[in-house]
Amino acid sequence: MFNAKIREFIRTYVKAISESNVAVFAGAGLSQPAGYVNWKELMREIAEDIELNIDLESDLIALAQYHVNEFDGRGKINQILIEEFTKNAQITDNHKILSRLPIKTFWTTNYDKLIETSLESNSKKVDAKIVPENLGHTAQNTDAIVYKMHGDITLAHEAVLTKDDYEGYDLKRKLFSTALQGDLVSKTFLFIGFSFDDPNLSYILSRIRILLGENSRNHYCFMKKVSRNDYNTDDDFRYAVIKQELKIKDLKRYRINVLLVDEYQEITYILQHIENIVRRKNIFISGSAIEYGQWSEASAFEFTSNLSREIIKNRNNIVSGFGLGIGSCIISGALEELYESNDNKIEERLKLRPFPQNTVGKTPLEELWTKYRTEMIENVGISIFVFGNKKNKETGEITLATGMIEEFSLAIDKGIIPIPVGATGFTAEHLWKTIMDDFERYVGITSLEPLYSDLNSNKTPSELIEVVLSIINELTKH
Repeated sequence: MFNAKIREFIRTYVKAISESNVAVFAGAGLSQPAGYVNWKELMREIAEDIELNIDLESDLIALAQYHVNEFDGRGKINQILIEEFTKNAQITDNHKILSRLPIKTFWTTNYDKLIETSLESNSKKVDAKIVPENLGHTAQNTDAIVYKMHGDITLAHEAVLTKDDYEGYDLKRKLFSTALQGDLVSKTFLFIGFSFDDPNLSYILSRIRILLGENSRNHYCFMKKVSRNDYNTDDDFRYAVIKQELKIKDLKRYRINVLLVDEYQEITYILQHIENIVRRKNIFISGSAIEYGQWSEASAFEFTSNLSREIIKNRNNIVSGFGLGIGSCIISGALEELYESNDNKIEERLKLRPFPQNTVGKTPLEELWTKYRTEMIENVGISIFVFGNKKNKETGEITLATGMIEEFSLAIDKGIIPIPVGATGFTAEHLWKTIMDDFERYVGITSLEPLYSDLNSNKTPSELIEVVLSIINELTKH
């Protein structure tokens, strides 16, 4: 699906995400599909005011400065910025994906608020750094920091745009340069929609290259491959190809690896793939039981304990409620592996959510449970189902676990891949049959169907666990 270079980037970036060592640098190209005009169109009237043709101009910073010089101020430029960047714009798919990923550091030269808005729509608390004074304090309990390197539309008069602004950057906004330099040294950056024409960034990158040389960190950027369809003549196309190749080689000096795509839509596919891998590292285990069918209580306890242990050993994380009968085994198996491997990230690797059993509030308990379940599986990509039964309070009859069935439905709605271990019986077997009756709908990866068949076979408990892990690892690849 992806070429070798993009596959290498995906592996590197996913690993950096898991280590919380990533950042995104967003340029104007990220915001433009949301409905904002490109910079040339934005400056068209400014060029006309000073009798220049915007289609013949490439240095828009100088153009803005010429206008300021001619009209003794930037009042009109500020007004154009306000009118453009306060109009309604639709958050793009790329914004949505980035905001869902566990990325805590965003840098941008954009004035708009699309990054902050998309993060907040995912219930994340954002600390926006707009002016240097903001860098002097850190908001508590934030999920992401957005560094507005060139300012924000709320302060249009301070937006970095003209030659004066760039020349005075180190006087007025040097703290941003210092902070960016630190992040470029310690984090793996992904540049999206960025042209690398910004003189501030070029200076910072050159300083890091001089200071660290070959020890500089690798970074990545997306770039659309030059297309013949974009040029009127073969000569113009060949010229553009040569120039792009030279630019790619030059960026390599700064350890920035260019990821060429034929169409911008490919960037969305790559980001979606990264999101799938990251989410599929988080596994929800759903299960409850007061009876164990053909399993003895001891073997059921051992199976669930070993299952959670092996999932943790496989470098996956577990999310689970305290399921009746087996919840404590899931917890103990995971904890044993974490302690034995000296993994001190217990709260990140094992997230446990006991269900409330009583309420005196206005919200009915069943409605509360549904909201609770929805939130619990928000950031998982795989859901495992084992056993699943309960006793009817009125008749005493053993029935399927309706809570597990609801968790299955919620998982499917959110695109989470289900793995029901049918051999454990009860609800898990019921869900296994549901999946096998329409495998394309629920899983959609034909090569996995034989492994799913084995989930309801006469394999030993340890063999069943091996099957589950094989499915998890294959899903992570896909």
